[in-house]
Amino acid sequence: VLSFIIFICYIASLAASFMTAPLLEFLMALFLFFAYASKLNEKFKGVYWPLADFLRCVTAAIIFFAISIAAVSKYSDGASKAAGVFGFAATIVFAVDFYITFNDLVTFLKQGSSDCPEGHKTE
Repeated sequence: VLSFIIFICYIASLAASFMTAPLLEFLMALFLFFAYASKLNEKFKGVYWPLADFLRCVTAAIIFFAISIAAVSKYSDGASKAAGVFGFAATIVFAVDFYITFNDLVTFLKQGSSDCPEGHKTE
């Protein structure tokens, strides 16, 4: 939702060139939401879903931080300033999501390493 709000603010601002990043992030988040909601993560075991979510969070936090600094410092209109402030808020939200997803990723990888065939050889 925050990415969509930032997208709308960038459309209404002079910094319209930054609108691609929030739109792509919104679409990726929407895809992962529907993938988890429709249990695609259980159907497609070859995709490491926690890793995909982790990479999305890391890149989103970095990109939102960078474009927020550019929007606040270069443009003086109100919509650019609002998009920058919402971008900084999104950076914090994605950093928290990064931390939570990182813990899920570590748990996922530990669970996968216990199923390795070398553990069965010692038995």
